[in-house]
Amino acid sequence: MQPKEQQVRLAMPGRIEIAFKGQLGCLALDTQFSVPTKGVTAIFGPPECGKSTIARCIAGLEHLPTGFCAIDGEVWQDETTFRRPHLRAIGYVSHEASLFPHLSVKRNLLYGAPKPEPTPISFEQVVECLSLAPLLDHSPSYISSGERQRVAIGRALLSQPRLLVLDEPLALLDRWAKQDMVAAIERLRERLALPMIYISHDMADIDRFADHLVLMERGVVTAAGPLYSLQTDPASPLVVSREAAVSLDAAVGGYDGRYGLLILRVKGARLLVPAPPLAPGFRQRLRIAALDVSVSRDAPRASSVLNVFPARIKACLSLATSEVTLVLALGTGGSGAEILARITRFSFDSLGLKEGMDVFAQLKHVSLVSAEPILPPTHACTPAADSAEASAAA
Repeated sequence: MQPKEQQVRLAMPGRIEIAFKGQLGCLALDTQFSVPTKGVTAIFGPPECGKSTIARCIAGLEHLPTGFCAIDGEVWQDETTFRRPHLRAIGYVSHEASLFPHLSVKRNLLYGAPKPEPTPISFEQVVECLSLAPLLDHSPSYISSGERQRVAIGRALLSQPRLLVLDEPLALLDRWAKQDMVAAIERLRERLALPMIYISHDMADIDRFADHLVLMERGVVTAAGPLYSLQTDPASPLVVSREAAVSLDAAVGGYDGRYGLLILRVKGARLLVPAPPLAPGFRQRLRIAALDVSVSRDAPRASSVLNVFPARIKACLSLATSEVTLVLALGTGGSGAEILARITRFSFDSLGLKEGMDVFAQLKHVSLVSAEPILPPTHACTPAADSAEASAAA
């Protein structure tokens, strides 16, 4: 087997390969990870852990001579190569929008956009995904901070990048602006075939749209992989954190109009969630917090809990002295999706629970965290280059 260092330094198609190690100011970086170019990769960690420094290294704004950066098989930096920032096909957006105050929103968007069109990402797509149509003739001075941030993302997209990096884009926004921005990022994730790196210290936002996750602490990458895998891996710090939860993408299976219940399917379970109706086939992201799941040795005979499923205990992890986190696999025999349950040590001992035991999982609350329905892949909007072919096929 090759050493990890050598594995990461291969420029592989379909992968984002990163390895930065060294001293930048007072921060010592030791960061290596490899993630797919498909979807959103979130980099998560406490403030000052080096998340933004990685973003600046990827963009070429910081230079570690021994660093390595390759996007989809194309090397941007290694021991002999260093592409300057303006030569990297990257859209980089920080927490400050930095728009040109003397240009309208439309002219800000088009600044630096290649001509002529058609381009893979069109002006019309960007305006629609980011809800910018009412703002096009405005000056940046007369729009809100959240709107300015959406314009900054739109300008980055219209430069036709191969990678979009969003460095704490919600940091300076109020609650309502954050909701609009998260909804916009979700739309971009589903409608543009563009890899994104999203940097944040707020796990609640990451739960909504990330596909992959990189965990950082004190300049070091401690884990990297699919979001769901890290949320359910007994070795992951996420499993024993106070905010432990699992994000699942469920398929809409129907609607109970009498009781206003959306029917959602995940592997090993059919969930009922109070929500407005959605068409069958839509996918919707769920968030199930460990604190919202309890367990029983026997099937409850009568309960107000809607979602009760057979499950198998895959792992038991102590949290301090008074609580235990259980990793549960849904379905008879534990062949379905995995979730977490946070219970007291007293309950754990009283029920005689142990790894491998079959129990019943009771989901007291399931959150729908997608701002809008996620279209099935066959109906998702595609970049403009594919639009004509899609229209012809229709």
